[in-house]
Amino acid sequence: MAKTSAAKKDNTNSGGGYTPRLQAVYEKQVRAALQKEFGYKNSMEIPKLDKIVINMGVGETVADSKIIQAAVNEMALISGQKPVVTRSKKAIAGFKLRENLPIGCKVTLRKQKMYEFLDRLINTALPRVRDFRGVPTKSFDGRGNYALGLKEQIVFPEINYDKIDQIRGMDIIIVTTAKTDNEARALLTAFQMPFVR
Repeated sequence: MAKTSAAKKDNTNSGGGYTPRLQAVYEKQVRAALQKEFGYKNSMEIPKLDKIVINMGVGETVADSKIIQAAVNEMALISGQKPVVTRSKKAIAGFKLRENLPIGCKVTLRKQKMYEFLDRLINTALPRVRDFRGVPTKSFDGRGNYALGLKEQIVFPEINYDKIDQIRGMDIIIVTTAKTDNEARALLTAFQMPFVR
């Protein structure tokens, strides 16, 4: 019995005692602030980040299959995790699309990688977006999740501008345990997400 509980402890914190900055901020400040603001009686009700899904569609792969590999490599650099290649489910003649053709890639980040990515997104990537005035507050889905689109992958410092073959956009979906958009907005605002005022 003692061995299994020790093994579980090791798995929960695979970074060897390292806690990402935003995770520490959440545990020390954000949880208490949200509990005070919304009056949660149970600590398990307090909203938290569940996962972040990054999706990159690569429609040009119909013409050149090497493009998908470049997209996968770039997403691996950005996320710090190996992406999964997404494939078409059915053939669509109008788009010259065959069934099972690679058309993009996606990655799902959880735990430490999720907090590290969000930290880099908020503090490094978004301020580098051209003519950046803030992210829209209307992109919540009604169930406490937030979707954000970026037009260029070069806003991330991990991407070397001289080595990319073309500019690609991506969708970033931040999934929270919040039940309402107001709770999710309060959670992301506490992480300094630069919403349009």
